[in-house]
Amino acid sequence: MRFISLAVVFLLAPRCALAGDALTVHAMEIADQKSVIATVEPIHQLVARARIGGTIITLKAREGDSAPAGSELASVADQKTLLQMQALDSRIQSQQSQADKAKSDFDRAEELQRRGVNTQVQVDAAKTALDVANRTLEAMRSDRGVIAQQIREGAVLAPGAGRILSVPVSEGQVILPGETIATLAEDRYILRLQLPERHAQFMRAGDKVMIGARGLADASDQSKREGRVRVVYPEIRGGRVIADVDIEGLGDYFVGERTRVYVNTGLRRAIIVPQFYVFRRAGVSYVKSADGMDVVVQPGASHGDDVEILSGLVDGDKLVAP
Repeated sequence: MRFISLAVVFLLAPRCALAGDALTVHAMEIADQKSVIATVEPIHQLVARARIGGTIITLKAREGDSAPAGSELASVADQKTLLQMQALDSRIQSQQSQADKAKSDFDRAEELQRRGVNTQVQVDAAKTALDVANRTLEAMRSDRGVIAQQIREGAVLAPGAGRILSVPVSEGQVILPGETIATLAEDRYILRLQLPERHAQFMRAGDKVMIGARGLADASDQSKREGRVRVVYPEIRGGRVIADVDIEGLGDYFVGERTRVYVNTGLRRAIIVPQFYVFRRAGVSYVKSADGMDVVVQPGASHGDDVEILSGLVDGDKLVAP
């Protein structure tokens, strides 16, 4: 029993010495944080538009789906274009026959010239007719290529990778060139802040902000995440400054979802003491002054292992650990 008592004395001695150390309280400047509401927004909204007019034959885009860049969202067809293609194919076949005949006439004229029956003028005339037939055939094939390209442009492709937000059309609908088929949110998301203009002087690109847990409830220090101000827009709209914040892990948020963000809006003087100097008794918070008196205090926000004292202490007070 004697050895056990000595061990207890040696363990308690350092803590008692720590309790006797006096802490001088000083007011210091700390960042004044304000809680504001931010909305989740894509950096860019992409719009998939129809390049030709016609009827929507197939519609693959659905709200909420993820679309890779270049994927087909819809197919638009114009019956007039198909009829023009068929008519042009018939003309090309006819012109091909004329070109074949002109080639035969030219070969015959050359053969007769070698035998001394035909003249050079007749050979030149046959050559000219062959050139005209071939160039007309090439022009028709080029026209066909233009129509074929128009048909291929009926495929509406995703301009970039993203999530489909809205599809304002339906299958079988007649549309005009340039109409919107789908609106996509780019894969990368940011938080968009709208701050009162009195805070504009404190916001800078690269500043650190704290983001609360998902939702609008006040967050504890453990649930907060760090983000960085990406850009502060140099325009005030409706008395508000707009800023974008970069943060990882917003991919599973809804576009337009709101969350709480804590931003620095300047500096203020405050008294900060370690948490273990504050104790509670009967629902009231106290600190112990160096003269042994218990002083009633009003604690404020926590700063890691420290706590802000709103009232009860002044600069220069001395405290001891309870």
